[in-house]
Amino acid sequence: MTTFYIEQFGCRATQADAAAIERQLRDRGFSPAGDSSCADVVIVNTCTVTGAADAQARDAIRKVHARNPAARVIATGCYAQRAPEELAALPGVSWVVGNSHKPEIPWLMDATSETAAGRASNGFVPAGALGGEKLSLLHGPAKILTGNIFEQRALLAAPVIGGEGNHTRPVVKIQDGCNSRCAYCVIPFVRGRSRSLQPEQVIGEIARLSAAGYREVVLSGINLGTYGRDLSPRVELIELLRRVLDETSVERLRISSIEPMDVTEELIALFASSERLAQHFHMPLQSGCDRVLAAMYRWYRAEHYARRVELIRERLPDAAIGADVIAGFPGETDSEHAETLAFIARLPFSYLHVFSYSMRPGTRAAELKDQVPTQVVKSRARELRALGEAKAREFRGSQIGRELRVLTLRRNDDSVETTPALSSDYLQVRVRGKFPANEWLDVTVANAGERLVGEPIGSTVLSSGS
Repeated sequence: MTTFYIEQFGCRATQADAAAIERQLRDRGFSPAGDSSCADVVIVNTCTVTGAADAQARDAIRKVHARNPAARVIATGCYAQRAPEELAALPGVSWVVGNSHKPEIPWLMDATSETAAGRASNGFVPAGALGGEKLSLLHGPAKILTGNIFEQRALLAAPVIGGEGNHTRPVVKIQDGCNSRCAYCVIPFVRGRSRSLQPEQVIGEIARLSAAGYREVVLSGINLGTYGRDLSPRVELIELLRRVLDETSVERLRISSIEPMDVTEELIALFASSERLAQHFHMPLQSGCDRVLAAMYRWYRAEHYARRVELIRERLPDAAIGADVIAGFPGETDSEHAETLAFIARLPFSYLHVFSYSMRPGTRAAELKDQVPTQVVKSRARELRALGEAKAREFRGSQIGRELRVLTLRRNDDSVETTPALSSDYLQVRVRGKFPANEWLDVTVANAGERLVGEPIGSTVLSSGS
């Protein structure tokens, strides 16, 4: 029996792709290996959002080949779509499969399987399985399988069980692709147009997860706020959220990153109306300077963003509000960086995700002449991270003495006398005592240096609905 291992990089959407591939391979009778060192086929699912992500993927492939020279490596994902020749040149790579053809990876696996006699003969993928191509998959130089990503209509989707949340908070990808063209971002060119799962599929998946005992589900997408706009009839994200609340028994629903202009008064009101919706908004900011935002081809300005934050605080005073920020976008001056720092400082952010600008081939920003020197970019990123850490400390401090309902996560160390847990407003809490994962606890929040400690209210684990 052919065994496989998936080496995973990148965002939640990429993780969802890997989960879907794994589900397909298991359904076809392939067996997951415990490690890349003992797998017949290693699928390296890459990210390309930064140059560092590219380097990480190349390094991983080299290490896989060094540990397991006999393994066939399939390099796939966003880097494979953007620069397939770079990956094809690496030792051990048999095939490079772009996102355009990622749904067809099971056919490639069929062709390598000794048990695939009835499905693929003579080492060939069946004609028609790969868009009409008859592709040899026998030993030889790495083969590249990519195409026009904007013709891709399929949406790989399966719940991600594991990773962040320690097997207690499945992530369901409901949207892929992006129709925006931010100057710094390569993702639309490697993910394609925005496309959405049908509402019935989303509701069915969440209902199955809820019935299986999962208490929190996270909805994710590349541009989540555009969910349903490609469907006929058109559906809005807020309509889907209402249906999930009405038609499933999921106990807590969390949304991942959502663009600021999609955070409307109506959406905030919905979140304020239901305790089943996690009080957590992650809205990419990127810059607090209007000139830089315009150069980035972002479609809002700083005060538009600030008003969204104010609306959230008015209706949900304890909600977590996070943001992505880019340090050192081409042309950004010292005074414009200072403007971003001042903008962030005056708003009630709970945390920041800071990214050093990384030139991505094919983007508008890569063509700009006034690139910021690397050392300046690093210095600005350090200042932003320090501000983000101060904001996070301030937010944690504001929670002292509050009573929170938290969801316990898996404990990684049995010798530790606390249990990790997560609140609705995205607070990481260490609860005193040892409790099973995936249970609700009511706790009183106390401070313990750089982390929050939760004192259980009562001594027993609470069941759902108690």
